[in-house]
Amino acid sequence: MTTNSKQELISKIVILLNELIDIEEKSSMKIPQADEKIEMLTIKECTELVKGLSEHMVRQLVMQDKIPYIRAGKGKNGKILIAKSELMSYLYGSQ
Repeated sequence: MTTNSKQELISKIVILLNELIDIEEKSSMKIPQADEKIEMLTIKECTELVKGLSEHMVRQLVMQDKIPYIRAGKGKNGKILIAKSELMSYLYGSQ
Protein backbone atom coordinates (compact mmCIF):
# COMPACT_ATOMS: atom_id res chain seq x y z
CA MET A 1 0.00 0.00 0.00
CA THR A 2 1.47 3.34 -1.03
CA THR A 3 1.68 6.40 1.18
CA ASN A 4 -0.91 8.21 -0.94
CA SER A 5 -3.42 5.38 -0.65
CA LYS A 6 -2.86 5.27 3.13
CA GLN A 7 -3.47 9.01 3.40
CA GLU A 8 -6.64 8.72 1.29
CA LEU A 9 -7.89 5.90 3.48
CA ILE A 10 -7.18 7.90 6.66
CA SER A 11 -8.99 10.96 5.24
CA LYS A 12 -12.05 8.84 4.39
CA ILE A 13 -12.07 7.38 7.90
CA VAL A 14 -11.84 10.86 9.43
CA ILE A 15 -14.73 12.08 7.27
CA LEU A 16 -16.86 9.08 8.30
CA LEU A 17 -16.04 9.61 11.99
CA ASN A 18 -17.00 13.30 11.77
CA GLU A 19 -20.30 12.36 10.13
CA LEU A 20 -20.94 9.82 12.89
CA ILE A 21 -20.24 12.43 15.56
CA ASP A 22 -22.64 14.87 13.88
CA ILE A 23 -25.38 12.23 13.72
CA GLU A 24 -24.92 11.33 17.39
CA GLU A 25 -25.02 14.99 18.45
CA LYS A 26 -28.23 15.59 16.53
CA SER A 27 -29.89 12.47 17.90
CA SER A 28 -28.95 13.36 21.48
CA MET A 29 -30.68 16.76 21.29
CA LYS A 30 -33.85 16.80 23.34
CA ILE A 31 -36.89 17.95 21.40
CA PRO A 32 -39.34 19.72 23.72
CA GLN A 33 -42.97 18.64 23.83
CA ALA A 34 -45.70 21.03 22.69
CA ASP A 35 -46.80 21.76 26.27
CA GLU A 36 -43.24 22.46 27.52
CA LYS A 37 -42.21 26.08 27.80
CA ILE A 38 -38.74 27.00 26.61
CA GLU A 39 -37.03 29.92 28.28
CA MET A 40 -34.93 31.87 25.80
CA LEU A 41 -32.20 34.24 26.95
CA THR A 42 -30.39 37.10 25.28
CA ILE A 43 -26.62 37.18 25.52
CA LYS A 44 -26.80 39.73 28.32
CA GLU A 45 -29.31 37.58 30.24
CA CYS A 46 -26.93 34.61 29.90
CA THR A 47 -24.16 36.61 31.55
CA GLU A 48 -26.49 37.71 34.34
CA LEU A 49 -27.53 34.11 34.96
CA VAL A 50 -23.99 32.72 35.22
CA LYS A 51 -21.49 34.66 37.30
CA GLY A 52 -18.17 35.00 35.51
CA LEU A 53 -19.55 34.38 32.03
CA SER A 54 -18.83 37.28 29.68
CA GLU A 55 -20.80 38.44 26.66
CA HIS A 56 -17.70 37.80 24.56
CA MET A 57 -17.54 34.17 25.71
CA VAL A 58 -21.23 33.59 24.95
CA ARG A 59 -20.75 35.06 21.47
CA GLN A 60 -17.73 32.81 20.93
CA LEU A 61 -19.73 29.73 21.96
CA VAL A 62 -22.46 30.73 19.51
CA MET A 63 -20.06 31.38 16.62
CA GLN A 64 -18.26 28.07 17.26
CA ASP A 65 -21.64 26.26 17.20
CA LYS A 66 -21.05 24.92 20.70
CA ILE A 67 -24.49 26.06 21.84
CA PRO A 68 -27.57 26.22 19.61
CA TYR A 69 -29.24 29.60 19.10
CA ILE A 70 -31.78 31.42 17.02
CA ARG A 71 -31.54 34.92 15.64
CA ALA A 72 -34.63 37.07 16.14
CA GLY A 73 -34.54 39.67 13.40
CA LYS A 74 -32.68 40.04 10.15
CA GLY A 75 -28.96 40.16 9.56
CA LYS A 76 -26.36 41.07 12.13
CA ASN A 77 -28.77 43.36 13.96
CA GLY A 78 -31.04 40.51 15.02
CA LYS A 79 -30.91 39.45 18.66
CA ILE A 80 -29.28 36.14 19.45
CA LEU A 81 -31.50 33.99 21.65
CA ILE A 82 -30.25 30.92 23.49
CA ALA A 83 -32.36 28.31 25.26
CA LYS A 84 -31.59 28.41 28.98
CA SER A 85 -31.61 24.61 29.16
CA GLU A 86 -29.06 24.34 26.32
CA LEU A 87 -26.74 26.88 27.93
CA MET A 88 -26.87 25.14 31.29
CA SER A 89 -26.38 21.67 29.82
CA TYR A 90 -23.34 22.92 27.88
CA LEU A 91 -21.81 24.65 30.90
CA TYR A 92 -22.36 21.70 33.20
CA GLY A 93 -21.21 19.16 30.63
CA SER A 94 -24.34 17.08 30.31
CA GLN A 95 -24.24 17.06 26.51
